[in-house]
Amino acid sequence: MLNPVEHAPLAPHCTLRIGGPARYLVEASDEAVVAEAVEWAGARRLPVRVLGGGSNLVIADEGVDGLVLKIALRGVSTQEASGTMEVTAAAGEPWDALVRHTVERGWAGLECLSGIPGLVGATPIQNVGAYGQEVSDTLTAVRALDRKSGVVVTLGPAECGFGYRDSLFKSGAPGRYVVLAVTYRLTPGGAPNVRYADLTRDLERRGLARPSLAQVRETVLAIRRSKSMVLEPGDPNARSCGSFFLNPIVDGAALAAIEARAAGLGMPRWPQPDGRVKLSAAWLIERAGFTRGQADGPVGLSTRHTLAIVCHDGARARDVAAFARRVRAGVEQRFGVRLHPEPIFWGSLGLD
Repeated sequence: MLNPVEHAPLAPHCTLRIGGPARYLVEASDEAVVAEAVEWAGARRLPVRVLGGGSNLVIADEGVDGLVLKIALRGVSTQEASGTMEVTAAAGEPWDALVRHTVERGWAGLECLSGIPGLVGATPIQNVGAYGQEVSDTLTAVRALDRKSGVVVTLGPAECGFGYRDSLFKSGAPGRYVVLAVTYRLTPGGAPNVRYADLTRDLERRGLARPSLAQVRETVLAIRRSKSMVLEPGDPNARSCGSFFLNPIVDGAALAAIEARAAGLGMPRWPQPDGRVKLSAAWLIERAGFTRGQADGPVGLSTRHTLAIVCHDGARARDVAAFARRVRAGVEQRFGVRLHPEPIFWGSLGLD
């Protein structure tokens, strides 16, 4: 029987440790509870918010006037398929534990996504990516509850509408689907993906010309740890949601205007398949005058990475939003580029 908890605190469920309560909270450990909770909320005309690991989430101080559905589905299964290994993980499985599981078995495809916090269910929503890999590279299926029809469906990669940190689930039809499980197609005995500059440099420094999957994972974890991008107890930068802003992708005309403002600064850029160019949000933030560790009261930038906004004691969601607006305005004034936030926002915080 469904047993929603009223006025449940949400701050303990997200890495920023801020935000108000949920009017109702239900923890779902199986698909039947997910369906029942969605139906229960629909009968009461309550909005539904799906909560995973809370590592990419900013919750408004007033909380959520609706049902928050915390996903706790667990389980991992595997199946060989034409020389590949298909790994299906329930949405509530911790992501990095799944990556470690695949690396230990010699299955290539997820190794560069090591150390990313959160749960499996969030990976297709954000099209999670890092160090030269994206989830869309290996994802073959998403099992989800379609709230519009009330039916559990399986969506293939083409139906997921993947883009840069984007998908059908995030912007195409937000709120329509509740992710239940994800399947990835990996390569047993495959070579690791090594094409990201930071990763290549570190491996070369260690004399690893042909690194193993485990060595690539170790290197990724070390790089992330050096930037406080691995959640660890005692790290003063731990109360963040990782990269707060997306790297902007601009067309040729916009790039020319930005280059004019950045004359002589050696601005990094990465050409994209569609002819546009990706820029470094961290570089833009730093060249706009912001520094690591810079703070405004209980909120500031990480001491190790200017892309992470960090909360300290006494921080509120409104403080995070105000600081983010300040950073965004500074970059826009200096370079004419409007940064867009990467986290998901619950409530009105005055950001995208």
